[in-house]
Amino acid sequence: MSSRRVLKAAEAIREVVGMAILTELRDPRIEHVTVTGVQVSGDMRSAKVRVSIMGDEKRQQLALRGLQSSAGFLQGRISDRIDTRYTPKLQFELDEGVKKSIAIAKMLSDVLPEEVASEEPDTDPDTAGTAEAE
Repeated sequence: MSSRRVLKAAEAIREVVGMAILTELRDPRIEHVTVTGVQVSGDMRSAKVRVSIMGDEKRQQLALRGLQSSAGFLQGRISDRIDTRYTPKLQFELDEGVKKSIAIAKMLSDVLPEEVASEEPDTDPDTAGTAEAE
């Protein structure tokens, strides 16, 4: 179980890294990146940053390499925000959850319209004449 301090640090790291990726990093490899979560070790010496990267496999690997090369810059931003003895060393890993949920939503949208179109409107003979009688 994580302590409250570690959870607060993880949230602060997520905010700092997310904003720095959007506004400060100028690496052309880093595009369409969203920080989805951060796991900080109990001693706060390392942090795994989970990112979602839209695009094909090649683009994802390229962005991960760009993020890893920007880790030192991002750690500097974190040290400005978090006052701890150690600044966590960042490791980036790909989060497939968002991409999988988009694929599932697409599959459902392909399936659901067929089911909705095949359903008939309510034609219950007992209630059909009541609207006209009023």
